[in-house]
Order: sequence, then structure tokens, then C-alpha cells
Amino acid sequence: MAAQIGVYGLGVMGKNLALNLADKGFPVAVSDRSSDPVDALLSEAPPGIQGHRSPQTFAASLERPRRILLMIKAGTPTDATIASLAPFLDPGDILVDGGNALFSDTERRALELSLKGIRFIGMGVSGGEQGARRGPSMMPGGPREAYDHLAPILVKIAAQVDDGPCVAYMGPGGAGHYVKMVHNGIEYADMQLIAEAYDVLRRLGGLSNRDLAALFDEWNRGELESFLIDITARILRRPDTETPGELIDRILDTAATKGTGGWTVQDAAGLGAPIPTIAAALDARLISAANTERVAAAPLLPGPRPSASPDGRLAADVRHALYASKLCSYAQGMGLLAVASRAREYRLDLAEIARIWKGGCIIRARLLARIQEAMRRNPSLPNLLLDPWFRQELASRQDGWRRVVALGAEHGLPLPATAASLAYYDAIRTERLPANLIQAQRDFFGAHTYQRIDREGNVHTDWDAG
Repeated sequence: MAAQIGVYGLGVMGKNLALNLADKGFPVAVSDRSSDPVDALLSEAPPGIQGHRSPQTFAASLERPRRILLMIKAGTPTDATIASLAPFLDPGDILVDGGNALFSDTERRALELSLKGIRFIGMGVSGGEQGARRGPSMMPGGPREAYDHLAPILVKIAAQVDDGPCVAYMGPGGAGHYVKMVHNGIEYADMQLIAEAYDVLRRLGGLSNRDLAALFDEWNRGELESFLIDITARILRRPDTETPGELIDRILDTAATKGTGGWTVQDAAGLGAPIPTIAAALDARLISAANTERVAAAPLLPGPRPSASPDGRLAADVRHALYASKLCSYAQGMGLLAVASRAREYRLDLAEIARIWKGGCIIRARLLARIQEAMRRNPSLPNLLLDPWFRQELASRQDGWRRVVALGAEHGLPLPATAASLAYYDAIRTERLPANLIQAQRDFFGAHTYQRIDREGNVHTDWDAG
């Protein structure tokens, strides 16, 4: 029997998506650039999965028009896989790239394949191993008719929330991969903000890992409920199997980055969209990676030494700071999506994006329901922070938020993402910023001109003239 869909690439995500598809009753063909993953999956696979060891037999096994999901490492490996499959495909077939591809690469590939009549979908897939197996959040973009042909399958394998499956058509071209890229940028910020909250509570609050785990569990039953808060509590109480104590204390303090965070910051800069919390989170990872340099600098650079001074209100202040900072990072991500949608004519539905992020994906959180509601109330909202509910939430948490940032500075504790969020909020609410001086400096040394507040037009001043 011909398979209804093929999965090419059997790493962690590809393998689990294939099993998810089979669980939902879809006959699946699988293949990989190496035969070993195919053999390994077939040894444990349920009925409904057929394995192939060559692109030709893999393509021949699929019903027409073919639907093929590529789960390949982004970049050159994806191009090589497409090149190996393309000779065996026909006009009308659909290739779906489910990897973390750069959106501009997706648009290039779509154009190249369209010349052969092959429809190309760039689809962000979020949820990690368990999401792929049980139901991910999926963000497909490309030709609408191609998505419509895939939709009966995608809606079945997606995570399910109270108002539907966590998959929706994002828009044309690279819209799907763009949305996933911004999702990952918000993910960077969320993880860094949680790490900073953990650091304040352990180094200034004196909380043990077990105390922290209990606190994060408590937070996960309230407004901060999210996948990342949940797994943080579980991580903090995991014992080390080799030494006394918890595993978290034996993990080297260097965080890796695979590209999506950097792409988000770079594209935001190109579009003129401010995302300081996300940028600070990326910088924090890059600084963490310079472990050797930090260890050498620690005894040489003067500054206060963080010391525990338990304060009865510290945990509540950190909770407020974390929540307010998260609101800012989501606002920045949504703002970037809005700017990119206009610039690239993606026609993104921000309320629908918030909806499909409510389940399956890494940044799933109770907060997303509020974002969905805000964007439905006012789809043209210039900044999420201006929504009445968000304004009220931020107003009620400012005192604790500011105390945490000040406490970090006083004790020499780096809180780059939390501080960037507060600075973003303060900049947005400031009627007149000191950028007038910057523009005057630019005009002084580069004749870049400036605008006056009392009339229209660009003005240049000869600043050396008497």
C-alpha cells in the first residue's frame, strides 16, 4: 500500500514524528541518508511504517501527489537532501522542510523547486522529542494550496488545546520558518530570565536547590505556569548519580546556541525592530561560552561579591520581575513579527500564532491565552504592552521588578535580560528620550541632518561655525 506521507531524516525529531504519524493511522514511509537509523526504527516500529534505503524507492512508495517531510539539519545538509530527492519527484509534489532553516534559505529553495513544479513548505516544528512524539506545535508557510493538502494530516498529529490543534497556515514564502525563528528568540529570552531568577534566589536569597524546586513548582501553579518553569523545577531536584548533591551543580556554566537566536537579533536590527531582552539573552549565552576568559578575569576585576542576605519579600519580588520581564520579551517578539509581516507581506495573524503556541511548543505558557485575547481585541495594537490588561499587570509589579534589578547591580550580579526588559519598558513609556543628543552628534561629525520639534524637514547645522 502506498504511504500517505514520507519522513526523510530519522534523528530524534524525525523518528518521533514518524511514530506520531503512525499512531494517528497514517501509512508512513521513512528514509535517511544512512541506513542505520532506518534499520533501528524498523526494529521497533509499529505496523504502518515502511523503511527505504534509497531516495528512489522512498519516493516511489508514496501516493501522488507526494507529501515528504524533511527533518534534516539546516543548511548544506538540507540542500544536499533536496538534490538527492528532486530527480524522483513530479510536478505537484510537496516537500516540507521541518528543520530550523533560515527563512531566506526557505524562500530560495521554494523558488528553485517551483521551477520544477514542486511545491515547498517551510514549517517550524517546536516541542522537542516529546512534542514530536505526542503532539508538537507546527508553523507551516508557503503555497496555501500545498498547506491545504497537508492540513488533514498536520491537524491530527499536532498538540491539541482548548480551541483547536496547534497548527495553522502562517503565510507565503518563508513565513513559517520566520515565525519559528522568532519563537526561538522568545525561548532564548525566557530561558535566560528564568536562569537569572534562579541565580538571584540562590546567591542573594540563600535558597537550596530543593527550596528552589519547591518555589518553581508553586509558581507553575499560577500566572507563571509554563513548560520551562515546570522543567526547571524538575531539573533542580534531580540528584547527581556520581557525587552527592544535585546534578545542576555539576553542569558547566556554558550555554550553546544553534543559530536561531542570532538570526532573530540580526533580522530585527535590519528591520529596525527593538528586541533588547532577546538580544541580551543571546549575549548572555555568548559570554557564558567564554568560560576560560571569565575564570581568568574573576580574581582580577574588582566589584562587589554577591552574598546571601535573605529578605522575606525577595521571592515575591523575583516572581514579579520574572513575570514582567516575560511580558516584555513576548511583546518584543510579537512586535518583530508585526514589522516583518508588513515588510515581507506575510499577513501574519498574531492572535492565531499565540493560539498555536499554547500547546506543544517550548514556550507554551498560560500567558499566551492573554496574548491571544489582546491581539484579537486589537489586531493592529502597536505594542502588546499598551493593551489594558498588560498595562495593569506591569503597573502592579513594578516595585518588585525595580528592586530586583537594583539588587543585582548593588551586589554585582549580572541580570542582563531582566534589566534589558525594565529598560525597554521605561524607554517605551518615556515621552522624550536623549536621542536628540545622538542625532546632533551624528550631524556634527557626519552631516546626517536632524529634525526640529517646531517645524517639518531635515536640518543641517555647521556646528563649528561661530
